[in-house]
Amino acid sequence: QVKVVESGGGTVQPGGSLRLSCVASGSMFSINSMGWYRQAPGMQRELVAVASNGGSTNYADSAKGRFTISRDNAKNTVYLQMNSLKPEDTAVYYCNVLITLYYDGSVNRYWGQGTQVTVSS
Repeated sequence: QVKVVESGGGTVQPGGSLRLSCVASGSMFSINSMGWYRQAPGMQRELVAVASNGGSTNYADSAKGRFTISRDNAKNTVYLQMNSLKPEDTAVYYCNVLITLYYDGSVNRYWGQGTQVTVSS
């Protein structure tokens, strides 16, 4: 069984900061990558940042210079530090984990339930 849970969302003023956390729990799997997506009302879900096992990171243009993704591999945890937040960052943020299951070697994408981030004055 694999479970992905996000936390750390909330409401902040423009220019403020938040740190999101995501934990992938369970057993008999290995993680290929961990990342963050977001979806604003009426909008498509979009990539924010992804971190591979090899340390490579990829950011959306809107996140570069403001957001930082990091991982604690021992805890199967990924973080997203968000600074200089803007109203347009308001969205539900979803943790995404690409996992290989030991049982059959299949690769599956798992999503968290989402955590709300609201940037408003």
